[in-house]
Amino acid sequence: MPRYEFRCRACGDTFEVNRPMSEASAPSTCPQGHADTVKLLSTVAFTGRGGGAPARPAAPAGGGGGCCGGACGC
Repeated sequence: MPRYEFRCRACGDTFEVNRPMSEASAPSTCPQGHADTVKLLSTVAFTGRGGGAPARPAAPAGGGGGCCGGACGC
């Protein structure tokens, strides 16, 4: 279930609420009981800690690299 972050305008408290996406924009009351809250825009970042970077295909042999990077062999 997604977690949404809110901030209370009355007391400044920031809190999280777990709810279905269908209720994402529904108002929420802060833990102190204030109803004047605003949903914050949160960002999520994932960093890989696995087997390294995926392998890239080797560049084709030949081609001078010219104006188009050598893809057409010019």
